[in-house]
Amino acid sequence: MTVRGSAQMRTEEILNACERLYARMSFKEVTIKEIGAETSFSRPSIYNYFQTKEEIFLALFEREYLLWGDDLEAVLSSLPEPSLIPARIAETLDKRELMLKLLAMNLYDMEDNSRIERLVSFKQAYGRSVSIFDAIIKAAFPALTEDERRRMLLSSLEFMHGVYPYAHATAKQLEAMTKAGVRYDAKSLHELALDGLQRIIKQ
Repeated sequence: MTVRGSAQMRTEEILNACERLYARMSFKEVTIKEIGAETSFSRPSIYNYFQTKEEIFLALFEREYLLWGDDLEAVLSSLPEPSLIPARIAETLDKRELMLKLLAMNLYDMEDNSRIERLVSFKQAYGRSVSIFDAIIKAAFPALTEDERRRMLLSSLEFMHGVYPYAHATAKQLEAMTKAGVRYDAKSLHELALDGLQRIIKQ
């Protein structure tokens, strides 16, 4: 195995460890020490790849955007009729729960506490996904002006920033809403994504 291949495998092991921890712990609770304990090598070795835990999370987030970009490319390559676009996009988002969780909960901290080269790499993965999403809208709705298309794209991206918490209210949040008399309509991530995108994307 090449040095590059070994480094890539270790990077993936770090990201997978971070993902497992984040599934059962909060962003604040996950530390490099905790991540190191989940890997097959020593904690100090992690610093050969990442300087902060935020860089690890940002790399995990980047991986999620790359996977979402692949799914969007599949939508673009077999473009359905316009009325089916919201459903197809909602399906891609349903597979990217981790991406939406990171987007809603921890984006600022990850970006603020990462080196510029890590942030640029992340933004390239993000930019690829946005470009493919834009290409889907352009191909499905050719009559839209560029301004109309951009508004549709930005509204969709803004919607994605907030969808995760509505699908995953915590027990504490539910208790507080009950005591405050606030109605909560439980819906799955897919239901919320489909409903929101249908409102934003032209039928």
